[in-house]
Amino acid sequence: MASATDLLSARDTCRLLGISQATLYAYVSRGLLESRPGKDHRSRLYLRQDVERLAQRKQVGRGAARGAAQSLDRGLPVLETQISLIRPDGPYYRGRSAIGMVHDGATLEDVARQLWACGEEDPFTAPSSTPWPAVVAPLASDVALPPLERAMAAIPLLALDVRHSFNSAPRVRHEIAAGLLRHNAALLVAQPPSGAPVHRVLAQAWHPGDDGFADLVRAALIVCADHELNVSAFAARVVASTGAHLHATVCSGLAALSGPRHGGATARAYALIADARDAGHARRFISERWQRGDDLPGFGHALYPQGDPRGAELLARARERHAGEREMAALETLIAATEDISGLRPNIDFMLAAICHLNRLPATPALVMFAAGRLAGWLAHALEQQAMGGLIRPRARYTGITPSAPSA
Repeated sequence: MASATDLLSARDTCRLLGISQATLYAYVSRGLLESRPGKDHRSRLYLRQDVERLAQRKQVGRGAARGAAQSLDRGLPVLETQISLIRPDGPYYRGRSAIGMVHDGATLEDVARQLWACGEEDPFTAPSSTPWPAVVAPLASDVALPPLERAMAAIPLLALDVRHSFNSAPRVRHEIAAGLLRHNAALLVAQPPSGAPVHRVLAQAWHPGDDGFADLVRAALIVCADHELNVSAFAARVVASTGAHLHATVCSGLAALSGPRHGGATARAYALIADARDAGHARRFISERWQRGDDLPGFGHALYPQGDPRGAELLARARERHAGEREMAALETLIAATEDISGLRPNIDFMLAAICHLNRLPATPALVMFAAGRLAGWLAHALEQQAMGGLIRPRARYTGITPSAPSA
């Protein structure tokens, strides 16, 4: 919760940043800063920590050092990729719109073939319903373990039985990746290995026999599959650059995804929805949070200032499936109030959480959908990185205590 001293006026913000009010408004429109209403509801306030962080970025200096520092926070591109492109209408997977693939009825497996550049080859034809190895079986079926932890514990053990884990032939690597995609999904819901489409595996674990729900899960997996050089994809690429096998790279992705600022944001969005419902008045609840300087988990996205199209796609599908339901009406009220008060629209984290609320599920399946879908992208980045070769090893700019000069 932010106190009054954590909020700055527009004048103080401009002074600290050394900019004009016109530039300040431009920063807000570009998503570099968020504004909050003042007590008179006409003035705007700005979070001190955001302003100070932006001021530090401006003071880093010019040239290569400044570019390198800013590149670590949604700044300058740091490497080339042919996998995905982020545009205002959503991500594109090797030139194909992710949302377009949802409309075309694609599965996550179809998306994986696209992301991995499989061409006419189909790595998912290999059988994948063999039982878990003895060393994995107790972990894989332990429903008491959290899903990501269960997957991270079992996947390295699965690698022990992969004879060609370091084989560089594309066909072999695609088959290993396909097995990993299916195994990860099964592990996330504590089910036996299956050759069924991933969205069916997940939906059957949560709402058996509900085709409409399964299709909603399918759409969620596709829009989650990749998002350029996000934190977990970068982690997977760094590990892949060492030459590690694919099982190790996806574990690094799962570990990165588990953090509250990445995949864990779904749990915070789920809690926001529940808190707004329990408060009994969504508009007052959001207004009070916003005026205190609290964040609104699940709303806004730095790369989509006009709204996250992935969230919009899932919202449209949720409206169609849950039209007339009380839970959907409550979500609509929350979404409308938030946009009116803050100007922010629901992002992918919010909609994954909303799908769980609408279908009377706990928060965990939201993160599971994220992890099951995004694994396709991690594998694509790992395959691309290892094909390119080279170790990812950036340098740091030391800002600690200066060592004393050696004595003569």
